[in-house]
Amino acid sequence: MESRPWPARIKADPVEFPHRYTDPRDIETVALLSASLAYGRADLFKPKIASILDGLGPKPARALAALDVAGAKTLLDGFVYRFNLPSDVAVLLLGMGRTLDQHGSLEGAFIAGRDGSWQTTLARFAKGLRAAAPEAQIVKKLGPIRGLHHLLPFAEAGAAKRLNLYLRWMVRGPDPIDFGVWKQISPAELVIPLDTHVMRISQWLGLTKRSTIGWKTAEEVTASLRLLDPADPVRYDFALCHYGMSGACPARPIKTNCQQCALKSECSIGSKR
Repeated sequence: MESRPWPARIKADPVEFPHRYTDPRDIETVALLSASLAYGRADLFKPKIASILDGLGPKPARALAALDVAGAKTLLDGFVYRFNLPSDVAVLLLGMGRTLDQHGSLEGAFIAGRDGSWQTTLARFAKGLRAAAPEAQIVKKLGPIRGLHHLLPFAEAGAAKRLNLYLRWMVRGPDPIDFGVWKQISPAELVIPLDTHVMRISQWLGLTKRSTIGWKTAEEVTASLRLLDPADPVRYDFALCHYGMSGACPARPIKTNCQQCALKSECSIGSKR
Protein backbone atom coordinates (compact mmCIF):
# COMPACT_ATOMS: atom_id res chain seq x y z
CA MET A 1 0.00 0.00 0.00
CA GLU A 2 1.46 3.33 -1.04
CA SER A 3 0.34 6.82 -0.07
CA ARG A 4 -0.06 9.28 -2.92
CA PRO A 5 0.10 13.08 -3.14
CA TRP A 6 -3.51 13.23 -4.40
CA PRO A 7 -3.40 17.04 -4.84
CA ALA A 8 -7.10 17.15 -5.74
CA ARG A 9 -7.95 15.61 -2.36
CA ILE A 10 -6.01 18.28 -0.49
CA LYS A 11 -8.78 20.74 -1.33
CA ALA A 12 -11.23 18.47 0.50
CA ASP A 13 -8.97 18.34 3.56
CA PRO A 14 -8.26 20.93 6.29
CA VAL A 15 -4.55 20.62 5.45
CA GLU A 16 -5.37 23.01 2.61
CA PHE A 17 -5.25 25.98 5.01
CA PRO A 18 -1.65 25.71 6.33
CA HIS A 19 -0.55 25.14 2.73
CA ARG A 20 -1.33 28.81 2.14
CA TYR A 21 1.73 29.80 4.22
CA THR A 22 5.49 29.36 4.07
CA ASP A 23 6.69 30.60 7.46
CA PRO A 24 6.96 27.68 9.94
CA ARG A 25 5.29 29.69 12.72
CA ASP A 26 2.34 30.51 10.46
CA ILE A 27 2.12 26.90 9.33
CA GLU A 28 2.11 25.45 12.85
CA THR A 29 -0.47 27.90 14.21
CA VAL A 30 -2.84 27.72 11.24
CA ALA A 31 -2.49 23.94 11.23
CA LEU A 32 -3.52 23.67 14.89
CA LEU A 33 -6.56 25.89 14.35
CA SER A 34 -7.50 23.91 11.24
CA ALA A 35 -7.05 20.49 12.82
CA SER A 36 -8.92 21.52 15.97
CA LEU A 37 -12.02 22.61 14.04
CA ALA A 38 -11.86 19.73 11.55
CA TYR A 39 -14.83 17.73 12.72
CA GLY A 40 -18.15 17.20 10.99
CA ARG A 41 -18.57 18.07 7.33
CA ALA A 42 -15.70 19.78 5.55
CA ASP A 43 -18.05 22.08 3.64
CA LEU A 44 -19.31 23.38 6.99
CA PHE A 45 -16.13 23.71 9.04
CA LYS A 46 -13.87 25.04 6.28
CA PRO A 47 -15.73 28.38 5.91
CA LYS A 48 -15.45 28.84 9.69
CA ILE A 49 -11.69 28.34 9.59
CA ALA A 50 -11.37 30.61 6.56
CA SER A 51 -13.25 33.44 8.27
CA ILE A 52 -10.90 33.35 11.27
CA LEU A 53 -7.83 33.31 9.03
CA ASP A 54 -9.18 36.27 7.06
CA GLY A 55 -9.44 38.18 10.33
CA LEU A 56 -5.89 37.29 11.37
CA GLY A 57 -4.40 38.56 8.11
CA PRO A 58 -1.35 37.43 6.12
CA LYS A 59 0.87 36.81 9.19
CA PRO A 60 -1.33 34.79 11.55
CA ALA A 61 1.39 33.83 14.03
CA ARG A 62 2.35 37.47 14.49
CA ALA A 63 -1.33 38.40 14.83
CA LEU A 64 -1.86 35.71 17.48
CA ALA A 65 1.15 36.88 19.48
CA ALA A 66 -0.39 40.37 19.57
CA LEU A 67 -3.99 39.25 20.14
CA ASP A 68 -5.77 40.25 23.34
CA VAL A 69 -9.20 39.41 24.72
CA ALA A 70 -10.82 42.46 23.15
CA GLY A 71 -9.33 41.58 19.78
CA ALA A 72 -10.53 38.01 20.10
CA LYS A 73 -14.04 39.26 20.85
CA THR A 74 -14.04 41.28 17.62
CA LEU A 75 -12.47 38.49 15.59
CA LEU A 76 -14.95 35.85 16.78
CA ASP A 77 -18.11 37.92 16.91
CA GLY A 78 -21.00 35.70 15.89
CA PHE A 79 -18.88 32.54 15.62
CA VAL A 80 -20.73 29.28 16.21
CA TYR A 81 -19.75 25.86 14.92
CA ARG A 82 -21.54 22.85 16.34
CA PHE A 83 -20.09 22.31 19.84
CA ASN A 84 -17.99 25.47 19.83
CA LEU A 85 -18.75 29.07 20.77
CA PRO A 86 -16.48 32.15 20.55
CA SER A 87 -14.99 31.58 24.01
CA ASP A 88 -13.82 28.09 23.09
CA VAL A 89 -11.94 29.30 20.03
CA ALA A 90 -10.62 32.34 21.92
CA VAL A 91 -8.96 30.04 24.43
CA LEU A 92 -7.23 28.22 21.58
CA LEU A 93 -6.13 31.40 19.79
CA LEU A 94 -4.97 33.28 22.89
CA GLY A 95 -3.36 30.12 24.23
CA MET A 96 -1.37 29.81 21.02
CA GLY A 97 -0.37 33.47 21.10
CA ARG A 98 0.89 33.33 24.66
CA THR A 99 2.60 30.00 24.06
CA LEU A 100 4.49 31.57 21.15
CA ASP A 101 5.62 34.37 23.49
CA GLN A 102 6.78 31.89 26.10
CA HIS A 103 8.38 29.16 23.98
CA GLY A 104 9.04 30.84 20.64
CA SER A 105 7.09 28.15 18.79
CA LEU A 106 4.41 25.57 19.35
CA GLU A 107 7.05 22.93 18.71
CA GLY A 108 9.05 24.33 21.62
CA ALA A 109 6.02 24.01 23.88
CA PHE A 110 5.40 20.44 22.76
CA ILE A 111 9.01 19.45 23.39
CA ALA A 112 8.98 21.12 26.81
CA GLY A 113 6.07 18.88 27.82
CA ARG A 114 7.52 15.65 26.48
CA ASP A 115 6.91 12.56 28.56
CA GLY A 116 7.72 8.91 28.06
CA SER A 117 4.15 8.35 26.91
CA TRP A 118 3.04 9.84 23.59
CA GLN A 119 -0.51 9.96 24.91
CA THR A 120 0.54 11.91 28.01
CA THR A 121 2.65 14.28 25.93
CA LEU A 122 -0.33 15.13 23.71
CA ALA A 123 -2.46 15.74 26.79
CA ARG A 124 0.17 18.01 28.33
CA PHE A 125 0.37 20.00 25.12
CA ALA A 126 -3.40 20.57 25.09
CA LYS A 127 -3.48 21.39 28.80
CA GLY A 128 -0.59 23.84 28.39
CA LEU A 129 -2.36 25.73 25.61
CA ARG A 130 -5.52 25.97 27.66
CA ALA A 131 -3.64 27.08 30.77
CA ALA A 132 -1.80 29.80 28.82
CA ALA A 133 -5.07 31.54 27.88
CA PRO A 134 -6.75 34.01 30.30
CA GLU A 135 -9.87 31.89 30.55
CA ALA A 136 -11.64 33.95 33.22
CA GLN A 137 -11.23 37.15 31.17
CA ILE A 138 -12.38 35.37 28.04
CA VAL A 139 -15.57 34.13 29.68
CA LYS A 140 -16.25 37.58 31.11
CA LYS A 141 -15.89 39.30 27.72
CA LEU A 142 -17.03 36.65 25.24
CA GLY A 143 -19.49 34.55 27.20
CA PRO A 144 -19.58 30.94 28.36
CA ILE A 145 -17.34 28.10 27.28
CA ARG A 146 -19.27 25.18 25.84
CA GLY A 147 -17.09 22.79 23.84
CA LEU A 148 -13.51 23.55 24.83
CA HIS A 149 -12.83 19.98 25.87
CA HIS A 150 -13.90 18.88 22.40
CA LEU A 151 -11.85 21.57 20.66
CA LEU A 152 -8.68 20.88 22.68
CA PRO A 153 -9.14 17.36 24.03
CA PHE A 154 -6.91 15.64 26.52
CA ALA A 155 -5.51 12.51 24.91
CA GLU A 156 -6.31 10.40 27.96
CA ALA A 157 -9.99 10.68 26.97
CA GLY A 158 -9.87 8.96 23.57
CA ALA A 159 -8.03 8.52 20.29
CA ALA A 160 -7.13 12.25 20.08
CA LYS A 161 -7.65 12.07 16.32
CA ARG A 162 -7.25 15.77 15.59
CA LEU A 163 -4.15 16.24 17.77
CA ASN A 164 -2.53 13.23 16.10
CA LEU A 165 -3.54 14.68 12.73
CA TYR A 166 -1.85 17.95 13.67
CA LEU A 167 1.31 16.11 14.69
CA ARG A 168 1.29 14.19 11.41
CA TRP A 169 1.22 17.45 9.48
CA MET A 170 4.01 18.99 11.56
CA VAL A 171 6.40 16.05 11.89
CA ARG A 172 6.39 13.92 8.76
CA GLY A 173 7.49 15.20 5.39
CA PRO A 174 8.03 17.59 3.82
CA ASP A 175 6.06 16.17 0.95
CA PRO A 176 3.08 17.41 -1.10
CA ILE A 177 0.74 16.86 1.88
CA ASP A 178 2.63 17.12 5.17
CA PHE A 179 5.06 19.87 6.17
CA GLY A 180 7.86 18.43 8.31
CA VAL A 181 8.46 21.79 9.99
CA TRP A 182 8.96 20.21 13.42
CA LYS A 183 12.48 18.79 13.41
CA GLN A 184 12.86 17.47 16.97
CA ILE A 185 10.43 14.55 16.67
CA SER A 186 10.80 11.43 14.57
CA PRO A 187 7.93 10.32 12.29
CA ALA A 188 8.41 6.86 13.80
CA GLU A 189 6.89 8.16 17.05
CA LEU A 190 3.60 9.26 15.49
CA VAL A 191 0.25 7.59 16.16
CA ILE A 192 -2.33 7.39 13.38
CA PRO A 193 -5.21 9.91 13.52
CA LEU A 194 -8.03 7.40 13.94
CA ASP A 195 -11.43 8.40 12.57
CA THR A 196 -14.40 6.40 11.30
CA HIS A 197 -12.96 6.05 7.78
CA VAL A 198 -9.54 4.85 8.94
CA MET A 199 -11.15 2.60 11.55
CA ARG A 200 -13.43 0.88 9.05
CA ILE A 201 -10.75 0.30 6.43
CA SER A 202 -8.24 -0.81 9.09
CA GLN A 203 -10.67 -3.45 10.28
CA TRP A 204 -11.27 -4.70 6.74
CA LEU A 205 -7.52 -4.83 6.04
CA GLY A 206 -6.82 -6.65 9.30
CA LEU A 207 -4.80 -3.79 10.79
CA THR A 208 -6.77 -4.08 14.04
CA LYS A 209 -8.94 -6.65 15.73
CA ARG A 210 -10.53 -4.08 18.01
CA SER A 211 -14.08 -2.83 17.47
CA THR A 212 -14.08 0.62 19.10
CA ILE A 213 -12.32 3.86 18.23
CA GLY A 214 -9.95 4.69 21.05
CA TRP A 215 -6.31 5.12 21.96
CA LYS A 216 -5.55 1.40 22.16
CA THR A 217 -7.01 0.90 18.69
CA ALA A 218 -4.99 3.79 17.26
CA GLU A 219 -1.85 2.24 18.72
CA GLU A 220 -2.75 -1.17 17.29
CA VAL A 221 -3.36 0.21 13.79
CA THR A 222 -0.09 2.15 14.01
CA ALA A 223 1.78 -0.98 15.09
CA SER A 224 0.40 -2.84 12.06
CA LEU A 225 1.46 -0.02 9.73
CA ARG A 226 4.87 0.05 11.40
CA LEU A 227 5.45 -3.43 9.99
CA LEU A 228 5.19 -1.85 6.52
CA ASP A 229 7.31 1.20 7.30
CA PRO A 230 8.97 1.31 10.75
CA ALA A 231 10.39 4.79 10.16
CA ASP A 232 7.17 6.42 8.95
CA PRO A 233 4.06 4.35 9.75
CA VAL A 234 1.61 7.24 9.55
CA ARG A 235 2.52 7.96 5.92
CA TYR A 236 -0.53 5.86 4.99
CA ASP A 237 -3.06 7.95 6.92
CA PHE A 238 -3.99 10.40 4.17
CA ALA A 239 -4.57 7.60 1.68
CA LEU A 240 -6.63 5.49 4.10
CA CYS A 241 -8.75 8.42 5.24
CA HIS A 242 -9.46 9.80 1.78
CA TYR A 243 -10.12 6.38 0.34
CA GLY A 244 -13.10 6.41 2.66
CA MET A 245 -13.97 10.10 2.39
CA SER A 246 -13.95 10.06 -1.40
CA GLY A 247 -16.52 7.27 -1.59
CA ALA A 248 -14.06 4.79 -3.13
CA CYS A 249 -14.43 2.63 -0.02
CA PRO A 250 -17.80 3.49 1.57
CA ALA A 251 -19.31 2.07 4.74
CA ARG A 252 -21.64 0.00 2.58
CA PRO A 253 -19.30 -1.68 0.08
CA ILE A 254 -20.03 -1.30 -3.63
CA LYS A 255 -19.26 -4.45 -5.60
CA THR A 256 -17.75 -2.69 -8.62
CA ASN A 257 -15.51 -0.58 -6.37
CA CYS A 258 -14.31 -3.69 -4.54
CA GLN A 259 -13.58 -5.52 -7.77
CA GLN A 260 -11.39 -2.65 -9.01
CA CYS A 261 -9.61 -2.05 -5.69
CA ALA A 262 -5.88 -2.75 -5.58
CA LEU A 263 -6.24 -3.88 -1.97
CA LYS A 264 -9.06 -6.37 -2.48
CA SER A 265 -6.81 -9.39 -1.92
CA GLU A 266 -5.92 -8.05 1.54
CA CYS A 267 -9.44 -6.94 2.42
CA SER A 268 -11.89 -9.14 4.31
CA ILE A 269 -14.77 -7.51 2.41
CA GLY A 270 -13.29 -7.03 -1.07
CA SER A 271 -11.88 -10.55 -1.32
CA LYS A 272 -15.39 -11.97 -1.07
CA ARG A 273 -16.90 -9.85 -3.82
